[in-house]
Amino acid sequence: MSPASAAREPSDEEIIGRVLDGDTEAFAVLVRRHRSRVRRLGMSFFRDEDEADDFTQDVLVKAYTALGSFKGKSLFSTWLLRIAYNTAVNSKKRRRETARLDPEADIPGSPGADEDHLRDEAARTVREAMAALPEKQALCIELYFFYDMKYADISEVTGFPVNTIKSHVFRAKRILRERLGEREEDGDALREIPR
Repeated sequence: MSPASAAREPSDEEIIGRVLDGDTEAFAVLVRRHRSRVRRLGMSFFRDEDEADDFTQDVLVKAYTALGSFKGKSLFSTWLLRIAYNTAVNSKKRRRETARLDPEADIPGSPGADEDHLRDEAARTVREAMAALPEKQALCIELYFFYDMKYADISEVTGFPVNTIKSHVFRAKRILRERLGEREEDGDALREIPR
């Protein structure tokens, strides 16, 4: 055995095989490798540290219990992100169905925080404009801009064809530009958002 092969890290698929063969402790390696990516997706959906941590834990437990259904047709990371994406979307849907947010609730008001207030106001305005988009357009543009995913990755996660995703992103950008432009003319804080 060469030193290079002795130092080689086992692939995700090899670790999955170990876990399925009864070495449940090996799942910790997968957690270590992929936890931060799942958490970043959670932050892009929930924008709260504690909620992102809870979300990450929930996704990893779901992945562990569903590991036997992983067929290896895609990378494990893509399979895991699909679970994370579906979990986040379902959680957001449940929240919309059970409670309506107070529009003033997420704007912190502290003296001397004018710049933070403008940034928060701009972000809130963008979120409101995105919430008015058709669901699939909002989803694609969220993953494209806020999670910095490529069209092919969005396709693997959502199951939408790449051309459909391109169309959704293009239309969503046009709609947002129109809506946010109208608000900016009305003196909104959108001038703080880079174009």
